[in-house]
Amino acid sequence: MEFAITFKGDISPKRTVALCKQAEVAGFAYAWFFDSHILWRECYLTMAMCMEHTQKMRFGPCVTNPGVRDWSVAASMFATLALQSDGRFDVGIGRGDSSRRVMGRKPMTIETMVEFADALRKMVKGESVTYADDVAPVEIPWANGYELPVWIAAYGPKALKGAGEAGDGLIIQLADPWLVKYFTDQAIAAGKAAGRDMSNFKVMSAAPAWVGDMDKARAQTRWFPAMVGNHVADIVERYGKGGASDIPRRLTDYIEGRKGYDYRHHADKDADHLGFISNDIIDSFGVLGSVEAHVQKLKELEAAGVTQFNIYLMCGEEERIVAEYAEHVLPHFKK
Repeated sequence: MEFAITFKGDISPKRTVALCKQAEVAGFAYAWFFDSHILWRECYLTMAMCMEHTQKMRFGPCVTNPGVRDWSVAASMFATLALQSDGRFDVGIGRGDSSRRVMGRKPMTIETMVEFADALRKMVKGESVTYADDVAPVEIPWANGYELPVWIAAYGPKALKGAGEAGDGLIIQLADPWLVKYFTDQAIAAGKAAGRDMSNFKVMSAAPAWVGDMDKARAQTRWFPAMVGNHVADIVERYGKGGASDIPRRLTDYIEGRKGYDYRHHADKDADHLGFISNDIIDSFGVLGSVEAHVQKLKELEAAGVTQFNIYLMCGEEERIVAEYAEHVLPHFKK
């Protein structure tokens, strides 16, 4: 299993570079960045800095979306970063939650997300793409044939189907092994039904991690189930609660007390919208506690099909968390 870290764009650029260098030496394979351009700094500038100070680590947005940049602008930027890093760039795609809602806009459709993935791949490779009726065919003349790996974030049945049919990997924002397997099985089944070879399909579990006292761990990561709950609320609204055989009660029951979500405090451990989150949900969705507890849960995630565990590195004491994983956790997963 690979390991990764994710930044949300509130840590200083120099410290972000230092954390990437530390993580690369420790054996982390990826550094991902939230792409929400209003809430946090534009991620691609910092990403480019980090690329210049690393040799093997791969980078990418986790996640971007089809609705905040012209598709040719996105493709040009991604092709540039792939070239600049000597092929160390992936892209994660979602519908556009925080980056669009904070502007008062709705997320994009699953169909548009899948079309975006296909268009990006082709443009970054150098192929001609027509992605809108009012846009002439786009062909990037300096593109060098890079095969862009595309990961798709999903929870709901339709998004999971799209991820299986069109993605190189699946992003699941939680670390509950049962739910991870539940989602993974759907995506892989959809890919196989579409005639794809899914033997190399990747699955990311993305969640906060805290090594140490459980009370402190819960306090530092309570924000995460609230963020996930915002996505779950969308799914419940679309498919129905409980009544929806497609949505397990294990996932939906915890949002009963949800009273809204303030995007100005997205992924904020001190936000005011966290009251409905129980300790059981915090424990289930993150990876918390002793080193032994981390290793055990990660082994369970690996058995559920996870190929990459991605630490949302935004809970405090970031250098210590990377160091704890370097010394005590990653050695259990060496190939």
